[in-house]
Amino acid sequence: MKKSCSLLVHFDKATPALANEIKEALEGNYDSLKIDAMKKAIMLLLNGENLPQLFITIIRYVLPSEDHTIQKLLLLYLEIIDKRDSSGKVLPEMILICQNLRNNLQHPNEYIRGVTLRFLCRLNETEIIEPLIPSVLSNLEHRHPFIRRNAILAVMSIYKLPQGEQLLVDAPEMIEKVLASEQDASAKRNAFLMLFTCVQDRAVNYLLTHVDDIPEWGELLQMVVLELIRKVCRTNKGEKGKHIKIIISLLNASSTAVIYECASTLVSLSSAPTAIRAAANTYCQLLQSQSDNNVKLIVLDRLNELKSSHRDIMVEMIMDVLRALSSPNLDIRRKTIDIALELITPRNIDEVVLTLKKEVVKTQSTELERNGEYRQMLVQAIHSCAIKFPEVASTVVHLLMDFLGDNNVASAMDVIVFVREIIETNPKLRVSIITRLLDTFYQIRAARVCSCALWITGEYCLSLSEVESGISTIKQCLGDLPFYTAPEDAESTDSSKKQQSVNFITVSSRRPAILADGTYATQSAASETAMSALNLVPGTLASPGNLRSLILTGDFFLGAVVSCTLTKLILRLEEVQPSKVEVNKAAASVLLIMVSILQLGQSSFLPHPIDNDSYDRIVLCVRLLCNTGDEARKIWLQSCRQSFVKMIADKQFRETEEIKAKAQTSHAQPDDLIDFYHLKSRKGMSQLELEDEVQDDLKRATGEFTKDADDANKLNRILQLTGFSDPVYAEAYVTVHHYDIVLDVTVINRTKETLQNLCLELATMGDLKLVERPQNYTLAPESSRQIRANIKVSSTETGVIFGNIVYETSNVHERTVVVLNDIHIDIMDYISPATCADVAFRNMWAEFEWENKVAVNSIIQDEKEFLNHIIKSTNMKCLTAPSALDGECGFLAANLYAKSVFGEDALVNISIEKQADGKLSGFIRIRSKTQGIALSLGDKITLKQKAGS
Repeated sequence: MKKSCSLLVHFDKATPALANEIKEALEGNYDSLKIDAMKKAIMLLLNGENLPQLFITIIRYVLPSEDHTIQKLLLLYLEIIDKRDSSGKVLPEMILICQNLRNNLQHPNEYIRGVTLRFLCRLNETEIIEPLIPSVLSNLEHRHPFIRRNAILAVMSIYKLPQGEQLLVDAPEMIEKVLASEQDASAKRNAFLMLFTCVQDRAVNYLLTHVDDIPEWGELLQMVVLELIRKVCRTNKGEKGKHIKIIISLLNASSTAVIYECASTLVSLSSAPTAIRAAANTYCQLLQSQSDNNVKLIVLDRLNELKSSHRDIMVEMIMDVLRALSSPNLDIRRKTIDIALELITPRNIDEVVLTLKKEVVKTQSTELERNGEYRQMLVQAIHSCAIKFPEVASTVVHLLMDFLGDNNVASAMDVIVFVREIIETNPKLRVSIITRLLDTFYQIRAARVCSCALWITGEYCLSLSEVESGISTIKQCLGDLPFYTAPEDAESTDSSKKQQSVNFITVSSRRPAILADGTYATQSAASETAMSALNLVPGTLASPGNLRSLILTGDFFLGAVVSCTLTKLILRLEEVQPSKVEVNKAAASVLLIMVSILQLGQSSFLPHPIDNDSYDRIVLCVRLLCNTGDEARKIWLQSCRQSFVKMIADKQFRETEEIKAKAQTSHAQPDDLIDFYHLKSRKGMSQLELEDEVQDDLKRATGEFTKDADDANKLNRILQLTGFSDPVYAEAYVTVHHYDIVLDVTVINRTKETLQNLCLELATMGDLKLVERPQNYTLAPESSRQIRANIKVSSTETGVIFGNIVYETSNVHERTVVVLNDIHIDIMDYISPATCADVAFRNMWAEFEWENKVAVNSIIQDEKEFLNHIIKSTNMKCLTAPSALDGECGFLAANLYAKSVFGEDALVNISIEKQADGKLSGFIRIRSKTQGIALSLGDKITLKQKAGS
């Protein structure tokens, strides 16, 4: 049987120390050899070895030693050895130890006394402890505080034993006297902890009689006081008022740990606005005063919890929270911005946006690590503010447009997407945005940003001057035509072709040279630079336009976007320009640009020719300009904008639905009890208590006081562990908290005999860890027992809990084993639906290395029904817009996203096709950063597909 231990020591069992070698070292006269031998013996015992032959040797040769290290190792050895025999009686050899422990408790050296008292805290054998009690009590009045504080802990551990109250009848009175006269902070804390743990009433009386002195107590004692207040107020709500006054007085303590605990205790015990406001102020002060990033992240988590339950109060603190942006840590900044974005209101939006603008300007002037990522976060935050409150868009849009040429492509992309949405939702800003965009267009370096900027130019240049300016800007960025010079003579030699396609620029330079004799001389040299024929056009070598540079690298998708934008501008020019000559002239120049792009794409100077899609789009634009019809004009000038408007509407609808889903829905029963505090006696009640009564009444009236779970859900969580015909019946109720699992196991003795030493033995597989081994029990005939087991979870991975029940009976000398059914921990308990931007999804998809590919295998024949089935089965969120899933085309592609409680991301892409026979085929791809979540989620999807079939 496994034994629980509090220490895990690595020891190489491949070469264990032999018992006789350890014995010889212990019998020697050298303390250093004895120390090494004792360490080896302890390591062997911790690794499951049994060394009974060493006990007498240690009694004879180690016990009399005066070396402090040997004495400490001896106590460790005595702590881990078995002190009882198979029948449960204390070994007679242990009586030999009692005299030594008594001598140590009276030893003139303080260290020996202290470690011996600490050792007694780990003893559970009453037969060994009882003779030592007088010596333990005498140490309560020792002059050294180290001995007194350990003596108090020893008294507490003895008093907590099953027969402790009989062994130490007067222990509470003695500890109370010690508490009254003690001056050492640690000893005083231990004394108060003993009263709190063993006799809570005495601790409460002492606390209430020394209320005025509490702020002057030490940090350790104040922490125990807060723990006592939490326990008392949860068991007796009527005492909450007087104890909350103590908590508020401790908010001004010098210790930051005490201040943090005070704020947490206030939030857990009271919902009064005064208490919540005091806690929020405390958190904000800690956020500014602490330099440790981990502390700041923890405080931000607490503020985030307050935001969820007390948003009205947190709205007042938004500027205090935003001061955390001064930290250079990106995680702190991200969490701060997330909290602030959910607290913006019409009253504070101007201040928030002003703060974000200042931070954006700082990123422009300072060179910090990951500055581009921080700027991207700020741009996204400002975007969110402008969408919620359109009136602030005019104050930020022009500032953000300065970053269209940012080296960080993601940040520049966020800016242009923001500009695209603002120009549609704020018609008043259209003229100024178009003017600024055309002025800064040449600064854009990324092809994706250029594509979006070109689309904006083609859709929102409406007046004659804007259209002409748009065409002129694009021409300037494209440079002079043609893009390359074609060979004139097809029959020319290879050398002549090379000479026509390559231009040599001769540059004369003068530089110093070292002659053979070591003297300096000046020589002229001609350097020849071979330039590609792609850059032969005069005037483009020094500073080619951004569009020209991107297209010359082979980006023909951007060339197609340029062609479409110029086509839209020419079509709109026909509407606003009365002169047909000017229109025809502009159209001819645009056609020349398109033909040049096609000519470049079909040339042999680029490694990759133009793709078919881009070629078809550019040819379509050429044909359209040569022969324009009314229907085509309507599609190009109106339908694109209508599609974009619909996309924005769908996005806003999804955001609204998410906000509604996050909102707490509570329902009150008509017969629920409501206490009206107006009709209660207010005598002796403080303002804080009155506010608390009001908040409790409001919560009760609105149904916020909800039960943990109804009976139906509890029944679904019960798992049968043994069969009905087994002598011991067991069933478990599984409660899954984020980082741990609690098993409440009910064990029923169905026999007519008493079951002795009944033990629930559990083991785990996966990233699960059993916290402690349940103890042994004795079950009377046909009686039951509740056994609780705690299991820690370290990652999102499907785990298995298995084990057995072992017991003894008086008739059968051997132990009986009943094997339990396995308990499978579902991954769905750890992941929850989440949302992320499409750009973030694509970045994570490219970054994550673990992929699990699951083939579609289901009798479901409708694509949307299958998608809904997978969403419901995997507890994930569909990121694909509903409008993108409309229609019946036989194909469906959708992205799903979820996040685990451990912060792990789960990405799923569903691509399915309807076959001719009506069945669905395709694949479900799962990607994650860790292997466990990818495999577990894949197994879950495979299982649910079969279940759905």
